[in-house]
Amino acid sequence: MQTSAMLLHVSHHSTIASSLRAPKLSHHQLHQSRRCRRLSLQLRRVRLQARSSPPGSDPQTSGSDWERIEAETVSEVLMKEKGEKETGSDWSWLPVFPHVLTASMANFLFGYHIGVMNGPIEDIARELGFEGNPFLQGLVVSIFIVSAFMGSVAFSPLVDNFGCKRTLQIDTIPLILGAFLSAQAHSIDEMLWGRFFVGLGIGVNTVLVPLYISEVAPTKYRGSLSTLCQIGTCLGIITSLSLAIPAETDPHWWRTMFYIACVPGLALILGMQFAVESPRWLCKVGRLDDARVVIERIWGTEDVEKSIDDIKSVVQTSGDQSSWQDLLVEPHKTVALIGGALFFLQQFAGINGVLYFSSLTFHDVGITSGALASLFVGITNFGGALVASYLIDKQGRRKLLIGSYIGMACSMFLIVSAISFPLDEGSGHALSIIGTLMYIFTFALGAGPVTGMIIPELSSALTRSKVMGFSFSVHWVCNFLVGLYFLELVDKFGVGSVYSLFGGFSLLSAAFAYYFIVETKGRSLEEIEMSLIKRS
Repeated sequence: MQTSAMLLHVSHHSTIASSLRAPKLSHHQLHQSRRCRRLSLQLRRVRLQARSSPPGSDPQTSGSDWERIEAETVSEVLMKEKGEKETGSDWSWLPVFPHVLTASMANFLFGYHIGVMNGPIEDIARELGFEGNPFLQGLVVSIFIVSAFMGSVAFSPLVDNFGCKRTLQIDTIPLILGAFLSAQAHSIDEMLWGRFFVGLGIGVNTVLVPLYISEVAPTKYRGSLSTLCQIGTCLGIITSLSLAIPAETDPHWWRTMFYIACVPGLALILGMQFAVESPRWLCKVGRLDDARVVIERIWGTEDVEKSIDDIKSVVQTSGDQSSWQDLLVEPHKTVALIGGALFFLQQFAGINGVLYFSSLTFHDVGITSGALASLFVGITNFGGALVASYLIDKQGRRKLLIGSYIGMACSMFLIVSAISFPLDEGSGHALSIIGTLMYIFTFALGAGPVTGMIIPELSSALTRSKVMGFSFSVHWVCNFLVGLYFLELVDKFGVGSVYSLFGGFSLLSAAFAYYFIVETKGRSLEEIEMSLIKRS
């Protein structure tokens, strides 16, 4: 113990001496030098106290006690330093923020194209000649879900070969083309082709953006930065709903709305030209020098080689080529099943059904504008996503997911109570509105953002793109089924029964998260992967 304390003391003083001889100190070296001085001064005070009260003069204090006091002094200084770092301003997320913000513009486009058909669908049907045909109206709205399914399945080879950055740029082309075709459409066929191309782009981007953010974000802020996906989607919906207001007086305004959708697409292609590539993909394809440059740029100069070594060790363990058959073996099979189950439960907990039915709920209390009602929902969703961005790296993914689903279940049962029990009309409507907004808010706290971000965190470097593709394909299938059968189930069984079913699925989702989801907060992707490999 005494020898180690002496070595520690000597090493600190030698570090100070060498740093004083250096002609110029970097910020990191200066920090280390100050740290050494602080530690040496504390140890010097302890030794002076020891000399003034030798061990033999005080029966209560032995020589080993003074060694222990020295060790505790070192620990105390280090803990104090850690506390100062935690309570001070930490801007380590700032270098990567412009890159993930640019990528999340793809989610803005996703939200925009969800809301762009909400208001002007009747005007589109009237101008293109399919007014009064509910099947064709539903097809125009939902065909992008079919092509999004195709995009989510097909995206894996693109990202494996071209990387996240280039794939985002390539995939934005059908989004721009689809929006332009929709704006120029003069027949139902042209509109369907436009929506089909939009869906292809959406299918790839909704999978790719959370994967990209998870791979470039620093571990400490990976959760908060990943919520930009949900925030971007909310802002896209709010923007399209706000822009739809002039459509109530201008029957041709819908063309302008589709033209506007081309602008963020062009901005995304240009912005990603200046964004970094995923350092994990660069290591995977053998571009180690490029990976070092990216890591220094977005994560800082400390522990660059350690990060490279960790990523290389994972790549060497898992390999650099994957196929869909890899999802049939452990640990990839378990992660794929968890990813598919999370999206299955998310959709059958009723989020899209509630969104579809919310305008009718608001209509019952006198809010007759569908765009205004949807805007209330969009703002609530956005508020929940902002709160999630603050909580997710503090409370953790698992806790937020469980709490979110419990809140959704309570909201559903509140609406069912308002419908089923004899209340005066005003109270019943008020509870329905409160329940609907509570449901949207609690969804945005966990079930929305956590589901998309925890899947790439749990996935291995080898199969991350394929696990994401499989999971999101489940999402699109379930999304389509809920949208297709929701109103039919409401007509047949009533709103109370359907919402009770959604509440039951929400409770089931909370139980699933409790038993099957592991916490990933504060752990690098490599640490998570190695722990999963050891378990399998």
